[in-house]
Amino acid sequence: MPAGYAFRPRAWAIALAAAGCAAGIALGNWQSGRADEKRALAAALKPLALRGMFLAKYTILLDNKTYRGRPGYQVLQPLRLSGGGNVLVNRGWTPAGASRAQLPAIRTPDGEVAIEGLRLDHLPRAYDFGGARPEGIVWQNATPAQVAAWSGLALEPYVFEQHSALEDGLVRDWPRPDLGVDMHESYALQWYSLGALSVILCLVLSFKREQPRS
Repeated sequence: MPAGYAFRPRAWAIALAAAGCAAGIALGNWQSGRADEKRALAAALKPLALRGMFLAKYTILLDNKTYRGRPGYQVLQPLRLSGGGNVLVNRGWTPAGASRAQLPAIRTPDGEVAIEGLRLDHLPRAYDFGGARPEGIVWQNATPAQVAAWSGLALEPYVFEQHSALEDGLVRDWPRPDLGVDMHESYALQWYSLGALSVILCLVLSFKREQPRS
């Protein structure tokens, strides 16, 4: 202990330090958990190859999808598999037209195609302001079950994210499945540091200079 100082912690300071430390640890653990979840998701995704025919009749445009700051849509189409069954495919991104009334023209390959990509449990979900049943081909959100009810097709309960190229003009520059792991780890370190700082400040501020005796 430094000469001339006494360690005199106050109850309120200890309580604040304990609360700050507990909050820092809890929030740090939450961020670390989110990083672990994304790592596990990326590790579970396996490349998959499909062969079949796109059903252009049931094209859906997922709204409010930007690419490098430009507004557009993600193009969903069912693929009728050569061996039987149908799978909902996210084919890629296309830019929006000059107005909402001008929908993009989607090029669909004729005949059977072979595509490669990833099997996903679901599509990213956007906030739906109205929550109403989709009308037309522009949707805010989509699930295989919703598309099956709308189209009358029997769809597999997963979404296929296409990665292989086709002559269709669509952009397939998908984010990595583990994107954001570094961010979560950085936030976790910040929260752990704030928790430690709460304890350090409590200890430092608990040292009081002793008044010399006269």
